[in-house]
Amino acid sequence: MSVSDARRAWRRWRRGRPFWGGLAAVVAGAEICALPLAPLKVMLEQGIAGVPGVLLGLVMIVMGLSAWFAPHYRTLAGILTVLVATAALVMTNLGGFLFGTIVGTVGGAMIFAWSPSPRPQPQPQTSSPSSPQES
Repeated sequence: MSVSDARRAWRRWRRGRPFWGGLAAVVAGAEICALPLAPLKVMLEQGIAGVPGVLLGLVMIVMGLSAWFAPHYRTLAGILTVLVATAALVMTNLGGFLFGTIVGTVGGAMIFAWSPSPRPQPQPQTSSPSSPQES
């Protein structure tokens, strides 16, 4: 497989699903997850309040990955991503200092709004001009 074949296959895979929305959801979820997973000393001071941040971030990552690998669930994944990103605003450090909430909401909206491109319809075969026409 040459580089151009691999690039063509990647492009075909990427265009067949809500790739950019899923990427935004994964990045937002990773950012929301990363803040509570600070060094142990900081984590002990934070206590049980860090658990929702980790859980909400993991849910956003799973929704972004499901948009990639199961695009037929894009409606559910988009709605849940927006809801979890909005909940993270209240339940974590302002939703990852607003970055996670904003990127997660935009990513969820992109997942929800994506629709597959229609397949081209086969053209009906027309008779050739050299065939005799019957009257």
